[in-house]
Amino acid sequence: MRADAARNLELLLTTGARMLAEDAATSIAAIAAEAGVDRRTVYRRFAGREELLAAVYQARLAAIEAAIEAARLREAPVPVALHRYVEGIVGVNRTWPTEVSRMRTDPEIWGRRLRAIEEVDRFLQRATDEGFLRPGLPDRWPGNVLGQLVHLSTKDLPGLGDAQAADVIVDTFLRAFGKTES
Repeated sequence: MRADAARNLELLLTTGARMLAEDAATSIAAIAAEAGVDRRTVYRRFAGREELLAAVYQARLAAIEAAIEAARLREAPVPVALHRYVEGIVGVNRTWPTEVSRMRTDPEIWGRRLRAIEEVDRFLQRATDEGFLRPGLPDRWPGNVLGQLVHLSTKDLPGLGDAQAADVIVDTFLRAFGKTES
């Protein structure tokens, strides 16, 4: 793919992600116009709205997977990995604000989403095992809350950079779930 075509595709997908997050019924014509590309260009690449939507979700998942990999959840020290992960996901949410849960009917997309969740759950179990999080919390509760904190930061902390937002989120998360001294 030519460099300009790749840029146009990324612009189209990120514009689509933003507009679809604001209004799930946004048309391809509106997305194309906002991205500054001709609607025919979109239809040459995607057969229809659902195919464009699937491409947006695939791109979001690829960004999530890259953030998980960059965080090194299995080998980096827990505090470092937690901050890297949160910072990366804040960036993903700001670039790709669409929610993947709308794609439950696509087995490939849903499977990728579940694998990402499992990877974070394994990391949070490691954080518990290493004494960074309190034991005995309900299953999936820390991961669900962490996800909600990251989601909230996208809307509620727009003036902070990704790293600054991660500072706030990680501090809040560890105050809620961190192991307390006896």
